[in-house]
Amino acid sequence: MSQFYRNEDKHFVSVDCIIFGFKENAIHVLIIKRKFDPLKGERSLMGGFIRENESLNDTVSRVVNEYTGIENVYWEQVGAYGDVDRDIAERVISIVYYALIDMELFDETLMKKYNAEWVNINAVGPLILDHNQLLIDTLKLLRRRTATRPIGFNLLPEKFTLPQLQSLYEAIYQTPLDKRNFRKKIFEMDILEKLDEKDKSASKRGAYYYCFNKEKYDRRLEDGTVFSFI
Repeated sequence: MSQFYRNEDKHFVSVDCIIFGFKENAIHVLIIKRKFDPLKGERSLMGGFIRENESLNDTVSRVVNEYTGIENVYWEQVGAYGDVDRDIAERVISIVYYALIDMELFDETLMKKYNAEWVNINAVGPLILDHNQLLIDTLKLLRRRTATRPIGFNLLPEKFTLPQLQSLYEAIYQTPLDKRNFRKKIFEMDILEKLDEKDKSASKRGAYYYCFNKEKYDRRLEDGTVFSFI
């Protein structure tokens, strides 16, 4: 063991991962019931301690994969939470992240394994420790990010309809959007590809599928285009 810093206090460092999905025209968050003490059986966000040979990125990727079964998920850091008494067991500093997943790829068998459930963000209820505050802070950041970046597409399947896309943004911002203005703004960005296939589940006429063209987005970004999705 190194002798450097031996006189300094030692603390635990963890990551908390707030995993969002989109279904039934609403944003949902993955919640578990803890299987260990303290607070065994209480409702919690996903998390894990940083292992000895892991980087922060490694830990986040591991935790998200363990609870969703999905690799290469979009995630972003929210911030660090280090109040002295935030954890009742030990001094734990948590680095908080959110992750956005396509729920069609979610491994449903993990629900039972981790005693997990998808909960509408408007019906979360009490969580352990400071997890409700983590969720509040994360939703504020998510709304700021989705206003100017195309990260919302990570919550949709690879192909989607314009009604689905509008419903997603209405769910994120908790407000109805004018159909004509929303579509005008989306088409002006020129970052979607219209497919020949239609979704006819809601009507005989159907709605065309689209997909997000990242190459177009990157080129327009390099050209100095300022995006506004909402």
